Formats: sequence, C-alpha cells, structure tokens
Amino acid sequence: MADTAPEPLVLALDAGTTGLRTIAFDRSGRPVIQAYRELTQHFPRPGWVEHDPEEIWAGVAETLAEVLAAIAPARPVAIGITNQRETAVAWDRATGRPRHRAIVWQDRRTAPRCRELEQAGHLPLVRERTGLVLDSYFSATKWEWMLGPGGVEADDSLALGTVDSWVMWRLTGGRDGGVFATDPSNASRTLIFDIASGRWDPDLADLFGIPVGALAEVRGSSGRFAETAAVADGIPAGIPVSGVAGDQQAALFGQACFQPGMTKNTYGTGSFVLMNVGDRCPPPTDGLLTTVAWDLGAGAVTYALEGSIFVTGAAVQWLRDGLAVISEAAETEALATSIASSEGVYFVPALTGLGSPWWDPDARGLVTGLSRGSGRAHLARAAVEAMALQTRDVIESMSTAGGHPPAEMRVDGGAAVMDFLLRIQAQQVRVPVARSAVIDTTARGAAWLAGMAEGVWTMDELAATWSDGGRFEPAPPFDDADALYAGWHRAVERSRRWAAAPG
Repeated sequence: MADTAPEPLVLALDAGTTGLRTIAFDRSGRPVIQAYRELTQHFPRPGWVEHDPEEIWAGVAETLAEVLAAIAPARPVAIGITNQRETAVAWDRATGRPRHRAIVWQDRRTAPRCRELEQAGHLPLVRERTGLVLDSYFSATKWEWMLGPGGVEADDSLALGTVDSWVMWRLTGGRDGGVFATDPSNASRTLIFDIASGRWDPDLADLFGIPVGALAEVRGSSGRFAETAAVADGIPAGIPVSGVAGDQQAALFGQACFQPGMTKNTYGTGSFVLMNVGDRCPPPTDGLLTTVAWDLGAGAVTYALEGSIFVTGAAVQWLRDGLAVISEAAETEALATSIASSEGVYFVPALTGLGSPWWDPDARGLVTGLSRGSGRAHLARAAVEAMALQTRDVIESMSTAGGHPPAEMRVDGGAAVMDFLLRIQAQQVRVPVARSAVIDTTARGAAWLAGMAEGVWTMDELAATWSDGGRFEPAPPFDDADALYAGWHRAVERSRRWAAAPG
C-alpha cells in the first residue's frame, strides 16, 4: 500500500500585546498544537506603555521552536505572521539591536503632539490620505518621539517598523540578509500610508519627520515574503514566510468575512469591530477609521471600516493585577453572574483614553454609581457590561455610516468564551452574535493568508470551513438594555476630557 501524504500544516506567529503565540493549523483550519509566552508590560510613566523588542523576538522564537519540535518530523508548508498593530519599533540594521523599547499602541505620550498637529490644520490631509485620525494610538508620532526626545538617530542603518516587520526581519536572517517588509494592513495604521494609492506618502512622512528610507517595503498580505533562516535553536532554514496581516484584519479574514457588509468583533486587550466594505476606498467617516483589510495582490485590495476600543480585556487584567478583585481572568464570568445586575455601577475603562467613536485621549477611567452595597461582583459585572456597551457605540456609528446595521456580528478573542457577555452583546446591538468555533481567528487568518499563497486553500474553501460555536439571538423587549445603555452614556460623559487642561 502506498504511503499517505501527510496532511499539510500551516503555522501562525501571533505577536500580541500581552503574549506571543505560535499555532499550527491543519487542512480543515483547526488548531492542532500551540505554544505561548506572556509578554512583560513596562509602564515607565503614567500613560506610557512599552515592550522590549528582544523579549518579543525571544517569545516568538521559543514558541515557534516548541511547535516545530511537537509536529516533527512533519514540516510546515508555510508561516504567517500577525501582530499587535501601531506599536512602533526602532532598530539598527547593522547591529541587529533595538534602539529603543517598542512604544505600544496604548501609549499616550504623544497626545499633546497630536493636538498640536490638529490645531495647526493637518487633520483633513491625514483623514483624506490615511483614513485615520490624529491620535497617539498610531505609529507616526511614536517614531517622531523616538527621533526627538527618545534620542534615536536617523542614520542609514535605522529601521522604523511595526512588530510584524521586526519579527519578519529577525526570522529571515536579521542583519545577515533579513527581509525588511510589511503589508498594507499594517502600513495603513501608521499615519504615513496613502490607503488609496498603496504607497508611503512623502508629504505625511515629512509632516512627522520620518525618513522614508527607514520604513519597510510594503508587499501584499498573501505571498511569499522570504524563507526562514536558522536564526535560533530549533528553527530550521527554508520554511516559506508567506502571509502577514495586522491582528484585527487577520481576525476579519479568519472569520471568513470576505463579502462587503460582513462584520466581526474581537474581544482582546481592546475590542476592534471591523466591517468589510469591499474594494473601493470609502471617504472618511466620523467616529470611525478606514483601513486596508488585506491585499491579495494583483490589485485585489479590500477595505474595512473600523471602530477601535482601547481597553476591554485589559480592564479585566487591571481588575486582577491592579485591584486584586480577581485572581485570574477565568473568574470574571462567574463573579459577574453571581448578582442579577450591576445595580447602577458603571466602569468606563478609559485607562488609555477613549477610542471610537469618541477619540478622546484626555478621557480617563471611571467607576461610578457605587453604594455601600457595591462589591467585587459589581465591578466584575460592570467590566463585562462595558465590553458590550462600548461595542454598541461603534456598531451604531457603523450603522449610521453604512445606512443599516450588519446582519450578524461574528466574534472571537479571549472574552468571547463568556456566554454572559455575548447574551448582553446581542441585546445591545440587536443583531445575532455568532461565536466562531475556532476562537483563535487572528492566528487562523494569518495562517490562511500564508496557506493561500502556497496553494493549501482557496478563498471558497476557507469560507466553507467557517462554523459557529454558539449563536446568541437578541430577544425583545429591549427596555432593560436601553436603560443600561443610557446610564453608560452618562458615565462616559463624566470620564471625557478629564485630563485636559482646565479652562
């Protein structure tokens, strides 16, 4: 009897905000094995958030080697990379060493600079070319800060990249021939990329003082970038690296949201609602971002509307690490459901400002409605409710922009395991909420993009593999949901502009 060919495996490297993960996916799109390392969060000053690029690389290399050893003697067909977006990295291509800690997307140190640029009248240009807003969330003012107060020198060996390009460069050889490249989904989050033309914009680079020669080459999201080099123990040379996408766009792809109007929400460190809007770049929309979803080559660019919520899962982490309300995140649902309601307690998790649709960097976190009867359960429940209420804010903005709400919302991410959250979410957004049977859709999207490039899947096959692992239908009446939402807006208004200068 002839030997049966081994089933192809595709790996995804997921360099997230709180951890580094490698996952192997089989032909059916199911994860078969994974490895994980937590990532240290550095808070040098209030509002500042940093990561160590060497720790990012070490976590990627360790988890990749662990998964490769576990699947041996099988060899993966391809590797895809997905990453925390907007986080700014600066390194020396001659020495291979970082020149500064990575400044994380949550970091607010450049908020005054963004206000200055907006007051100088630059917002219309930024909105038109990039689809974004002038906010410290994005990469450009972080790089600008590095080149100023951060003390990074703009010489010929400087590389300014996002996390995907740092990982790609190290994985494919680093200073010994590593490929310095990114894809449009990541480039479109920097404030320097023209999303209509698909190129770095010299006017915007000049505005932020960014040398274009220090930026990565932009290639399609699905296609062979390079092959791995033998850069660490357990990592062999010659594995194709064939897919790249920012984490939220990768999740949209991994949710098989391939048709215009299809929408997903990822409950991660933050929450990110993306709606596929097709191959035509839409005009700027108040309260929302326009971004490149993916580029499959040969002009096949797909765009998305995005609502970016900065803190959702991170609020649970704060309850654990900052307040010791819980000892582990898994306790949250049981604690939240131990009471029938939050009894008027609201938690606005504006710990790094408010994103969509408010875009208020001066907002600050707030807990209100406390009474003598309030306790741990009320805080936990208010944190879960805030995830759903912030998402409703975004969906209502999207519905206004698009003229109608999505037909359903596909959800994923760590908090999507909570049935309690998804029941609240369905009531708030008034559309069915479908939890993907595979929760790791961010990693799956990166694997799918890489596997497509190497002939493992077609898009039709990928669409057919998607299935839900739970569906939550809205059920009238909605009076209680609307009352909760009205109170939420009262609380949000009190958190806004808190850190702004008086007067």
